[in-house]
Amino acid sequence: QVQLVESGGGVVQPGGSLRLSCAASGFTFSSYFMSWYRQAPGKERELVAATTSGGGITNYADSVKGRFTISRDNAKNTLYLQMNSLKPEDTAVYYCKAARFPWASGNWGQGTQVTVSS
Repeated sequence: QVQLVESGGGVVQPGGSLRLSCAASGFTFSSYFMSWYRQAPGKERELVAATTSGGGITNYADSVKGRFTISRDNAKNTLYLQMNSLKPEDTAVYYCKAARFPWASGNWGQGTQVTVSS
């Protein structure tokens, strides 16, 4: 079955960096559209970044453009999110999602907490 396991979250000071990973198994990772979402307390889950199956096309929420980078290693079945210049408003639970197509409901990981605080 599809399994997605996020890791790399933690507590970081404003301006700091974190790298999230999402280890995938149970499906053909290289054929799937992958994305990162986040959900802050009291807010709806929002798309942060997404990438096509080959990694050649990416898109980002305006709030993270220029600070976050999504990437994938299809040989390792792993999705990444490099987060730089973190701000307190980036505090949220971050989830990875795998979907056969961008509009599909897909499968979700359990999430990893990112807290940006001084």
